[in-house]
Amino acid sequence: MRIDFAGTRAFVAVATAGGFREAAKITGMSASSLSGAVKRLEDQLEIRLLNRTTRSVVTTEAGAQLLERLQLVMVEMEAALESANDFRVSPSGTIRLNVPLGVARLILPRILPEFSKAYPEVRVEVVAEHDLVDILAVGSDAGIRYDDRLTKNMLAVPIGPEWQRFATAASPDYLASHGRPEHPHDLLDHRCLPASVRGGAALPWEFERAGEVIKVDVTGPLTVDANAIDLAIATAVEGGGIVHLYEDWMQREIDSGALEPILLPWWQSFKGPSLYYHGRDHVPASLRAFISFIKERRW
Repeated sequence: MRIDFAGTRAFVAVATAGGFREAAKITGMSASSLSGAVKRLEDQLEIRLLNRTTRSVVTTEAGAQLLERLQLVMVEMEAALESANDFRVSPSGTIRLNVPLGVARLILPRILPEFSKAYPEVRVEVVAEHDLVDILAVGSDAGIRYDDRLTKNMLAVPIGPEWQRFATAASPDYLASHGRPEHPHDLLDHRCLPASVRGGAALPWEFERAGEVIKVDVTGPLTVDANAIDLAIATAVEGGGIVHLYEDWMQREIDSGALEPILLPWWQSFKGPSLYYHGRDHVPASLRAFISFIKERRW
């Protein structure tokens, strides 16, 4: 049987108030609308629920039993709605983020520990993958990508450094043995360690200086998947070739001297990533809290 929620609400209101006019004052509905809703419910159930006279409205035996059970259901419904309201008022629950591996490694560790301290009732789940995905289709609340990967129908909020750089480096031993490239085109004569996406062709390396942009299709002894960049860094540290990645990704090796920067004047800058999500209305409290948190953070 299809449930007539409008009829059940009208019946509870009239039976509880003791009349159609009294219920109309409480609900803001007209007495005739309430009467029609109750009549439809009675027709659906094929049983009388209210005895009506010109002076009073009282429940029948069947109506009294139904009213008692519906009142219990109403209490549960109000509790359920109040529980949902808690998500709006007090941040809690789970935020599911879909992000690139670089963001998961370089940016989120500088955000999530402090966010978790500020909002201990919020749980964050992170899935790292290279491709831009439909966040709703994969069950995520928001994603993080760089500007060139964002779709136009999303709201976006910058997260992390405003600007980042691609860096190029090699180990001192490699440079001592193979020489130091002075121009991006010199890389064509070097052992390079490019990345690929899902086994595809190696991604070209891009450089920029004084408005001039150069792309170089490098080759070398090793090509790694974009999700295994650590292998390229480790190989470069051991003298296996030249690596070209986000500067932050190999900052530790550069600071320690395990890798030496090369082609510094050609390092290309690019805008940092953005958190993107659907819609302005009814954003969960947990996600709103996260958005506010990253807006207030200084890098």
